[in-house]
Amino acid sequence: MNTYIDCIPCFFRQLIEGARIIGVKPKRQKQIIDEFARIIQKSTLRSSPTEIISHGYHLLTKASTTGDPYKEIKQKSNNLALGLFAEIKHRVKRANDRLLTAVELAIAGNIIDFGIKNNLNVHEELKKIMAAENKSIHNKSIFHYAQFKQDLKKAKRILYLGDNAGEIVFDRVLIEEIKRMYPQKSIYYAVKEKPIINDALLADARVCGIDKMVSVISNGTSAPGTVLSLCSKGFKRIYKNADIIISKGQGNFESLSQEKRPIFFLFMVKCPVVAKETGCKIGDTILFYNQRYMKGSGK
Repeated sequence: MNTYIDCIPCFFRQLIEGARIIGVKPKRQKQIIDEFARIIQKSTLRSSPTEIISHGYHLLTKASTTGDPYKEIKQKSNNLALGLFAEIKHRVKRANDRLLTAVELAIAGNIIDFGIKNNLNVHEELKKIMAAENKSIHNKSIFHYAQFKQDLKKAKRILYLGDNAGEIVFDRVLIEEIKRMYPQKSIYYAVKEKPIINDALLADARVCGIDKMVSVISNGTSAPGTVLSLCSKGFKRIYKNADIIISKGQGNFESLSQEKRPIFFLFMVKCPVVAKETGCKIGDTILFYNQRYMKGSGK
């Protein structure tokens, strides 16, 4: 996905709110904004939004005294989501279509996103997700579930691209359901190499128990989304050889939507630009099969 002009003010808003979260003083905030403005001047709209905003978040990381300014937020998100794990599992077990429910809940977990909503109250948002199974789960605009089931059954190698801390507990439920149905499938779960916003790292995957079920790998970057030009050779090899890719989060959609690969994008539409790109509404639930791949492969 290319960057829209409307993305630019959102970039600056995210940086200002992020700087306030980590306690950067106004003078330093101004320096960060000025430096990012110079980066914007040199950027092209052909770059993905995640590729451009990653430069801004790296400026925040430099300004942080900890090197991981969202560490406490990530820990809180993981702990709160783990507290709901038994309830999430119960919902899946009693569902008529367990896989569908696991997919829906995995997408609902995508609401835990500080990149879009820096003032997010994790506890309140998790309560909304679990309240009456969250009506927004059923607000589907694009939902290629039949294709997902068909391709999942045939796939031998699956690459699952994680997104945010906390949210990965919901990913774990979907992964467990896939493993229950197809225990012999090889699944890789990808996280970030270094801190970027509240994106999940290897430590988060371990805390949430994903490493006990599948191979957890790093994509080699500290950029939001999955910017392939920045990813490690090892990750790109797994990406290339995967029979299907399960991609969580709007950032991964922004950075991979133009790729000709069998990618299923699972996310909730959170901004007007992505709503325009997908033809959906803000708040819609999406399970989107990469149309470019479908056309390129004759499907």
